[in-house]
Amino acid sequence: MMFKKGTKIYSIANGKCPKCHEGDFFAHGITFNPTKITQIHDTCSHCNLKYMIEPSFFYGAMYINYGITVAISVTVFLIAKLGFQLDLLNSFLTVLGALIITAPLNLRLSRILWINMFVSYDANAAKNTSEKLE
Repeated sequence: MMFKKGTKIYSIANGKCPKCHEGDFFAHGITFNPTKITQIHDTCSHCNLKYMIEPSFFYGAMYINYGITVAISVTVFLIAKLGFQLDLLNSFLTVLGALIITAPLNLRLSRILWINMFVSYDANAAKNTSEKLE
C-alpha cells in the first residue's frame, strides 16, 4: 500500500488500530452480512487500546456516515441527471441503488474515521508491540 505507517490514512485505508497500526480494527473483513458489518474487536490485539473509549462512543460516527451519504447522493444524482439525462424518478432510483450498495463500506468507513479523530498514532506503542512479539 502506498500510505506510510504512522499516518491516519494508513489506519483508515487498512482498517488498523489507530494507535499502533498493527492490530485489526474490525472483527471481520468486508461483508454484506448485516450482523457483522460494524463488529469491531473490544481491544487491539497488539497494543491493547480499548476501542470503545466511552459508552456509546461510536454514535458520533453516524454524523460522519450522514456526510458520506449526502456526498454520494449528490454526486450520483448529478451524474445520473446531467451526465446520463435520466428523469427525476430514475435518478432517484439510481441514488437509492448506490446508497444500498455502498452502505457496508460507509458504515465501516465512518467508524474508522471517527476513532481516528480521537486516537493518534504512537510509535512507542507500535515499537513496544514488536518487541513483545520477538
